[in-house]
Amino acid sequence: MDQGIGPTIGERITQLRKAAGLSQSALAAAAGVSPDLIRKLEQGRRHTLSIASLHAIARALDVDAGEILPKRPVTSSAPPSTRARAGAVALRKAVTTVDDLIGEDPDVEPLTLAAARAAVDFGWASYWAGRMHDELPQQLPMAITQVRATLRTVQSDEVPLAHDLAAEIYQLAACTLVHLGYVDSAHSALREALALAAQGTDELRPYALRSSMAWLLLNQGRFIESHKVATAAAAGVAPSGDSPMAEWTLYGSLLLSGATAAARAQDRPTAGVLLDEAAEAATRTGWRDDYQLAFGPEQVLMQTVDVDVVTENYTRALDTADRMPASTRLPLAARARHLADTALAHTRLGRYEAATSALMRIRETAPDWLRGQRQTQQIVRELRDQAASQPRLLELAKHTGLLK
Repeated sequence: MDQGIGPTIGERITQLRKAAGLSQSALAAAAGVSPDLIRKLEQGRRHTLSIASLHAIARALDVDAGEILPKRPVTSSAPPSTRARAGAVALRKAVTTVDDLIGEDPDVEPLTLAAARAAVDFGWASYWAGRMHDELPQQLPMAITQVRATLRTVQSDEVPLAHDLAAEIYQLAACTLVHLGYVDSAHSALREALALAAQGTDELRPYALRSSMAWLLLNQGRFIESHKVATAAAAGVAPSGDSPMAEWTLYGSLLLSGATAAARAQDRPTAGVLLDEAAEAATRTGWRDDYQLAFGPEQVLMQTVDVDVVTENYTRALDTADRMPASTRLPLAARARHLADTALAHTRLGRYEAATSALMRIRETAPDWLRGQRQTQQIVRELRDQAASQPRLLELAKHTGLLK
């Protein structure tokens, strides 16, 4: 039995369903899922859900998907530090400042443009290394405050470049806040980033920000809006044969975002078309990381696996995953996400040992990323039901916060 945690997914669905006055059959019908799924969840016989089903049930219950997922406990094995909690609070405050409304300027030294560039680059390196749950929330608030000071003091001919850098650091803050679960604050940060980018020199930055916005909407379960934002931005980039590679990177990344959103809306045909177009772009670009958007054939493979997992075609997902090069250039956080998708596919097919091995690889290579992921916690729950005595599963349960 799990210790030190709140209601399970099934218990939470039962509570919300009864509060809404719905029977299991009525909830299943409203969500467009099978009554058997609702029954198994509430009986504790199944602990994992596809992302699409999770959001469908949440919409039927008129709650955010996060209201259904179990809350992560404070455990002795993975306690969120006081500094980490304080950093998250400070980051939310930094991106929703009212200093300009009350006439207060924080007493901080502005950064030179070179120092601001270095701060942004260091932040992105931390982000892609999976350190968005502890390190970044502590670093970003001061960096944001300093960059705002730079905007107030920079020479007039450098103002546009300063706005470019400010837009990028707000984008980094927004992405970090999504991982921390503060999507409303992330939305504010991205809106501020878009306003800053409009005063900068980089014509492609607004499209990169729209890619982040599409991802944020995806995390909110707003799949149709996410798809529209991504595909409209892709149409705005619309590279031609002689366009710079950065434009092709943005275009391909936006197509992948649109495909992911379409899949979560259970529109597999549209997702397939967008994946094919992205694959064509990837053959042109090869591996690129323009605008902090990892893109290339390997990223297309990763997102194809994600689409198949989301649409519950687990055998095809694993067949595609087998094509991923062993020495992939995907960033660490992306590799961890890919392994989590394969773990879920193995779990759904009853391949529990393979699923455990995939999670252990994440545990070895990206422990910080693993600790903050609800999807992996759900997978571990189901695996423990099948083979609770395995030492490796007990270790994973402790690491992900399911055991004290």
